[in-house]
Amino acid sequence: MSRSSELVYGLDDKPPVPQAFLAGLQHVLASFVGIITPTLIIGGVLGLGSEIPYLISMALIVSGVGTFIQARTFGPVGSGLVAIQGTSFAFLSSILAAGFIAKAQGGGPDEILSLIFGVCFFGAFVEIFLSRILHKLKNIINPLVTGIVITTIGLYLIKVGMTDLAGGFKAADFGSLQNLGLGLFVMVTIVVLNQSKNIYIRSGAIFFGLVAGFMAAMYMGKVDFSGLGNVELMVLPMPFKYGMSFDLAAFIPVALIYLITAIETAGDLTATSLVSKQPITGPVYQKRIQNGVLGDGVNSVIAASFNTFPNTTFSQNNAVIQLTGTASRYVAFWAAAILIVLGLFPVIGGIFQQMPKPVLGGATLVMFGTVAAAGIRILATLELDRRTMLIMAVSFGLGLGVAMVPDVLKEMPKMVQSIFGSAVTTSGLTAIFLNLCLPKQMGEDELDVAAQESAQQSS
Repeated sequence: MSRSSELVYGLDDKPPVPQAFLAGLQHVLASFVGIITPTLIIGGVLGLGSEIPYLISMALIVSGVGTFIQARTFGPVGSGLVAIQGTSFAFLSSILAAGFIAKAQGGGPDEILSLIFGVCFFGAFVEIFLSRILHKLKNIINPLVTGIVITTIGLYLIKVGMTDLAGGFKAADFGSLQNLGLGLFVMVTIVVLNQSKNIYIRSGAIFFGLVAGFMAAMYMGKVDFSGLGNVELMVLPMPFKYGMSFDLAAFIPVALIYLITAIETAGDLTATSLVSKQPITGPVYQKRIQNGVLGDGVNSVIAASFNTFPNTTFSQNNAVIQLTGTASRYVAFWAAAILIVLGLFPVIGGIFQQMPKPVLGGATLVMFGTVAAAGIRILATLELDRRTMLIMAVSFGLGLGVAMVPDVLKEMPKMVQSIFGSAVTTSGLTAIFLNLCLPKQMGEDELDVAAQESAQQSS
């Protein structure tokens, strides 16, 4: 247990309540910003104004419910892993496109949200359908494709972590010595604590690092609680609060993203299985992936019904498992409960929202880098022949190229921009296409057999 690569608690172990709660809280801290940020972006761009706080609360509550479903499992629904559910960034462009369609038709906030939740509700059944035939898609859902997708996710998210470490997008003091110093202080604290031989310190490395950073930020005058007085004390979920409508042009990009998130989820769950010391091949693994993707689809149906955006399995939480050495599914129950409480009582979540960007960036940069490393670890299990290297090169080149130069698609139709504007989407689709089209190279044994057959035919 002294080695950081070993698990302290396995999948079916039941940690003591204090440690389980602490580990669950770390998962929440790792995913909290990711859960609420898409809502903040969508609400700001589409001018949803006063609806945003309610939408954030619904995002947290549904994330908690979805996390419980994934970990607890209900029949064929759920992976049984510590698979934290949260609002998916992959849908941002397609959801905004749907919102602009509603605005062009003269719709206000209610009409905009009605169309968005309508297309997201029906689109979720695409992922539900795909989950039932994943076992027949071995050329799509395999270590090569999932490894490329996971690595792309990690590499792409590193930009988000580094931006936060420097102060956050469009911050007036972006890149200041204070911001960089604060972020690096959190990062160093996490790295040092993670090397401890004490299980309690190691398992709480991320949490303690964030607390230390938060206290340092308060001392530096970077924390402001004055806005908490305007936050509602409690909110209750109201299913279909905004109604539900449908538009085919808005639906198609959303449906295509559900296809990609099914692949992304398969990759994330593969990484979760890997860091949880569970099999990543064989019937148990295949069933777990199928049920996990089905859980994603069902959770997205629940999300649209309760007025929030599509859910997916978060990849950054794999880093929490790896860094803390705690893969117990019981930890997910605590994380789910914390998320639901945060959603029901917005003032509690409001405190988390005050955490300065550099503090979060210092922690997430480590975690996102770990996600990329997990993807590389999967790819390292493959035979890196000429075909595999070519697929990796083209997939990473196009996927990360789109992320680095987003204007490359600005002359393309809006639907093309919606689909291929994401690094994960472009990289994943490229990997699938090339894996299906490029002929597999014969191994040495196959070449020997072919040579013998050729010699026999010649004689």
